[in-house]
Amino acid sequence: MADEVKGSLGLVVIGRNEGERLRVCLQSALGGCQAASAGRTVVYVDSGSTDGSVALARSLGARVVALDMAQPFTAARARNAGLEALRGHDPAVQWVQFVDGDCELLPGWLNAAQAFLRDHSGHAVVAGRLRERHPERSVFNRLCDIEWNTPVGDAKACGGIAMMRLAPLQAVGGFREDLIAGEEPELCVRLRAAGWKVHRLGADMALHDAAMLHWRQWWRRTVRGGFAFAQGAWLHGQAPEHHWVAETRRALLWGAALPLAALVGAAVLGPWGLALLLVYPLQVLRLARKLRDVPRAFFLVAGKWAEAWGALQFYAGQLRGRRRELIEYK
Repeated sequence: MADEVKGSLGLVVIGRNEGERLRVCLQSALGGCQAASAGRTVVYVDSGSTDGSVALARSLGARVVALDMAQPFTAARARNAGLEALRGHDPAVQWVQFVDGDCELLPGWLNAAQAFLRDHSGHAVVAGRLRERHPERSVFNRLCDIEWNTPVGDAKACGGIAMMRLAPLQAVGGFREDLIAGEEPELCVRLRAAGWKVHRLGADMALHDAAMLHWRQWWRRTVRGGFAFAQGAWLHGQAPEHHWVAETRRALLWGAALPLAALVGAAVLGPWGLALLLVYPLQVLRLARKLRDVPRAFFLVAGKWAEAWGALQFYAGQLRGRRRELIEYK
């Protein structure tokens, strides 16, 4: 897994109707419109925006790829298209930083990540601390910020904001374009199976603007997570990986099996059968004591219903032979 000391860095930005967030993102990626002098190419991949995102990206100096609207949009498809365009423009590119259009890369991150990959030839992926820009605006934004505070060190997976070594990424076939969510952890499963490692640095990487202010947004995002859990377990749930098997099992137990058992109990025992539902407030109290965070405990428990619904949607689609369209929350 030797890596050349010299090589270029490219960036792939993906987005759809991100508005002013895209301007901030591209300016951070372009380095004050000095990307060329910094030795990097920035490709923006647009998934059917109607807010002038394509014109904005071109005006800032990014190379633009507009996806064919006749095909289903997924983040994985957009990232693969960006990779193809990046390689076409700069065949010597060795590292690629992926970033979503609602994020702002922080100063120093690109240098820190590239230096890590240079010095650690066995690692294919490196990510840093992703922070929510406005965690104070809603409990849902704050939950995102907590979710992204993953442990520092070698990891099993990364999120959508990460720097990757291009050669192993190509060798395993890139992102799976049929996944509507969870495409990065699924990619990491294949990379690790090929002998590569994933790492999480302690350095700040980017600011993310979830803009998640309403319950419905949180619900849809959590449903998407449950769908991803079930699909990931379907693809890689066998030994030794057991990818997202435990997460899917917990979602189905807490979000589907327990409510169903309570309904059956009520049909057999009358109202006393519903006593089984008391396990939910008890679980909230247990988690609140453990985490010292009552809202977080509540949404962790309530989220199991949304995750179960997402998982059941995946299984229903498998039975019908239908592909699920993208689940968007904003």
